[in-house]
Amino acid sequence: MKGIAGNVTTGLPTQAKLDCADNTGAKIVQVINVPRKGGVARRYPAAGVGDMIRVTVRRGTPETRRQIFTAVVIRQTRPFRRVDGTWVRFEDNACVLTNERGDIQGSDIKGPVSREAAERWPRIAATAKQIV
Repeated sequence: MKGIAGNVTTGLPTQAKLDCADNTGAKIVQVINVPRKGGVARRYPAAGVGDMIRVTVRRGTPETRRQIFTAVVIRQTRPFRRVDGTWVRFEDNACVLTNERGDIQGSDIKGPVSREAAERWPRIAATAKQIV
């Protein structure tokens, strides 16, 4: 994980459901944990664009269902502000399944990938067709 500073508004708390934007067989995943997240007492751990999360597959192929994976958030509907002052929001919440080092498990990413996630995870940037 690179040390790129980012103050992305966290819009995906624990138990949030996301679309899986790769071709691993998972369709809908649910956030179960946000590792390496220093929190506040009684606040649910929340993730934003570019964060690594632990997810469980809710809908997908029988081999992937009810399995726990590591994923990286590539899109979120909650607006977040970039350094140049622009506000960005996407139509859906989406992630890609990865391993602990950030190498994606699928070979294709559907839809755009945010620039924050692409800068932090170079393997995702290499696979993405469109970076916004």
